[in-house]
Amino acid sequence: MWILYSLALLVALTLSAPWWLLRMATTGRYRAGLPQRLGFIPRAVRQLAQRRPTLWLHAVSVGELIAAASLIRELESALPNHVLFISTTTRTGNELAVQRYGRDRTFYMPLDFAWIVNRYLNALRPQMLVLLETELWPNLILQTSRRNTPIAVVNARISDRSFPRYRALRPLLAPLLRRISLFCAQSELDATRLRAIGAPSDRVSVTGNLKYDVRATSDSALAAELRRCLAPATQLLVFGSTLDGEEQLALDAFAALLPKHPNLTLLLAPRHPERAAAVAQHIALRNTPCIRRTAWSYTPIPAGSVLLLDTVGELASLYALAAVAFVGGSLVPAGGHNPLEPAHFAVPIVMGPSVHNFRAIVDSLRAADAIRIVEKDGLTATLDGLLSDPSTAAALGANASRVFLHENGATSRALSMLLPMLLPPIARGNPR
Repeated sequence: MWILYSLALLVALTLSAPWWLLRMATTGRYRAGLPQRLGFIPRAVRQLAQRRPTLWLHAVSVGELIAAASLIRELESALPNHVLFISTTTRTGNELAVQRYGRDRTFYMPLDFAWIVNRYLNALRPQMLVLLETELWPNLILQTSRRNTPIAVVNARISDRSFPRYRALRPLLAPLLRRISLFCAQSELDATRLRAIGAPSDRVSVTGNLKYDVRATSDSALAAELRRCLAPATQLLVFGSTLDGEEQLALDAFAALLPKHPNLTLLLAPRHPERAAAVAQHIALRNTPCIRRTAWSYTPIPAGSVLLLDTVGELASLYALAAVAFVGGSLVPAGGHNPLEPAHFAVPIVMGPSVHNFRAIVDSLRAADAIRIVEKDGLTATLDGLLSDPSTAAALGANASRVFLHENGATSRALSMLLPMLLPPIARGNPR
């Protein structure tokens, strides 16, 4: 089965090579980290791994990396003699990882071929592999388990969209899942789905969602500068983690709201900063004043203008300044992004109907009257209602904050299950 998987992966990469090469040439998006993906390990990573015992944690992109921040911090505190290496798949994820943890501890996830994976396993010699959410790479799991190294899937979830496909593949997935030592599921539903696709029942525990433990600070340098540069009466409307199509809707709503709310300013944060130039063109076509974060010299921001956040990792703290926050990826069929970042700051939250990536969180918020779910044609009216009624907006935000605080603790629960896995191999056995 493993040989067939590797052959299928090789065929898929070969057939799609022209497309990848074209994308690399025209956008540069997939060039980043290519040598690392092919097994060329950064010298700084290799040298650091030779000096101390290691752990390997994999987080796909920015959202998973932010969710894992508390867990990373607690693992480092509990294991001061170890070094924790962090891999990511996307360029934005890698940029944030390098920014937070340094180049000598971060690298791009290698392609899932046995010979490439083994180069990293030979260099790192990790005492444990931690995979965030549902990153089930067969060769990585197989080669790691063959070394008697424990594997944990933390913040594990099976989305509504993925579950039918995974269930149909149970005969192939079950042998793979039996090689994993521990599943820390986000919810009872995720735990049930993991067991249904073949995860051993006694290795599945519900520890909660790490995203509830994210503690962004409202005292970041950028938040402080923005607070200083906004006029005292400004109402800041934040559209965060937007995807193509949502920026146009945000600008439409902003233009419609300005006559009634002349002190309104829009902070627009595309999910992928490399799209910022295209978004800036949309803004320019409307003759709306626009300030790009990377070009902003901390001058006053007049009402009626747009602050375009074209950086990675700075959005979370800026939600603290919002009068209302819209969380993107939800007015287009993409499944939505994390609504807990504004909830942390008791900010009223608005999302579109596509929320399957965060179904459990959104359901908790809806049950507590802590979020507004809107269709495209109801976006402007909903925003207007919250901007016009501060007491309703404050109540909505307060409810969101209570949900956020009530659900935290996943980090400590996951940590209590991960640390015992670092016992000597003879004591823990080798799961098969």
